[in-house]
Amino acid sequence: MQTETVFSAFDQGPLEHQPPPVRVWGRISQVQGQAISIKGLNSFAGLSALIRVEPHENEGENTAAMSGEVISLTDTQAVAIMYDNPEGLRVGQRVYLDKDSPPRPCEDWIGHCLNYKGAAINAPQPKTGTIDAPLQAAPPPAILRKALGERLQTGVAAIDCFLPVCEGQRMGLFAGSGVGKSTLLGAIAKSSNADVSIIALIGERGREVRHFVEDTLGPEGMKNAIVFVATSDEPSAIKMRTALLAMATAEYFRDQGKQVMFLFDSLTRYAEAHRDIALSAGEVPSLRAYPPSTFRALASYCERSGPGLSGSGDISAIFSVLVAGSDMEEPVADMVRGILDGHIILDREIAERGRYPAINLRRSVSRSLPDAASPEENKLLMKTRRLVTKYEESQTLIQAGLYAAGSDPVLDEAIFYYPAIEDFMASIEPLETLSWFTRLAEIYAPTPAVEDEVSRKETASKEALSEEIVSSDNTAARHKLPTV
Repeated sequence: MQTETVFSAFDQGPLEHQPPPVRVWGRISQVQGQAISIKGLNSFAGLSALIRVEPHENEGENTAAMSGEVISLTDTQAVAIMYDNPEGLRVGQRVYLDKDSPPRPCEDWIGHCLNYKGAAINAPQPKTGTIDAPLQAAPPPAILRKALGERLQTGVAAIDCFLPVCEGQRMGLFAGSGVGKSTLLGAIAKSSNADVSIIALIGERGREVRHFVEDTLGPEGMKNAIVFVATSDEPSAIKMRTALLAMATAEYFRDQGKQVMFLFDSLTRYAEAHRDIALSAGEVPSLRAYPPSTFRALASYCERSGPGLSGSGDISAIFSVLVAGSDMEEPVADMVRGILDGHIILDREIAERGRYPAINLRRSVSRSLPDAASPEENKLLMKTRRLVTKYEESQTLIQAGLYAAGSDPVLDEAIFYYPAIEDFMASIEPLETLSWFTRLAEIYAPTPAVEDEVSRKETASKEALSEEIVSSDNTAARHKLPTV
């Protein structure tokens, strides 16, 4: 450990009356990828402590200071992961302990797009609040948490009816790449009736960030939203810190009594970032190279969302999970399904036939049902699910023309109503949930046109049956043996 006395230009009063600040520093002993090993700091730095590598007048390679975070400690050295590109760092270069100030969110952050420091990517810079929001906060005690609250409005018919998100509920959005996850999250943010929406874009393609903010969300969506961004090219440490800052901000607004809609894209990139850091810290890889601590980190992060304590607000969350090849059994997807309160599956086959959002109703479930809906609403949902299941199980038979109308009354009903159900599933409007249920009920409401169609099909079925009987009789007559 080394120390040096530094006099600040901002000290007030005569220097002889001011205690000189002391800075603790060590030296780089190894640089490996984004991680650096530091001798001399291990006795003074704690885990997650910030470090700073400053340029020196004799070290011309570095033109700007670099920062990072301590991720591992031994009795001889500290290991830190860098927030910046470590190119140009040298063995023996000084590394200083840096002061870490907890973020202080406030209402002025709403409408801004922020980075891992809480600084606005789209100027001007927002103000800073007065209350600390720790990045590594513990979730509320389980026994003291409230139950799930009322249904939230998302503006997506399929979610508001069949997969409701209640106040304090945590849902997973599972899909492969390019199936519409970000677009669906943007639609939810625009139509949600929550007090504030916190959106974390972790590992997102840089090109899509501006499109998401300006086009998908738009000015209307940004009115009550804060967007945190860490793009795919940024180091894993920045992705992790951005995700933690987004959750800390959501917790701040929850503690202010607000209903928070937390939209996270994607939990898979968060797990990959944690894996990179954990392996750099020396942890042993396990399933798919994920160390065991990654799964605990996922559970801890998701658990911070959910219902708050009595008198506070709630964090209702939708976490997107990127599933390679639509493999729902891959480690992150399998782990997350078990810790959330439901899952929404986006199906590439549905997207390819042109229906957005491409929600697979048969494979998706919300654990707030049936309690979140009335008995009449549950009957309507059960009927629709039954018809969708019946149609899709017989789809190959129908498309091949092998199904004869009238053979199965339930399938006949499913064939008749399926196009209207598909149109309903594609509906996205800022409507209240009761309005969506009214529209769904109207699909089955008897009208002259519907009654005529049903009557026509019944008549056609009877005629087909009669023709089949007559044909059978004629065949039997032709093959009747002569009387001897």
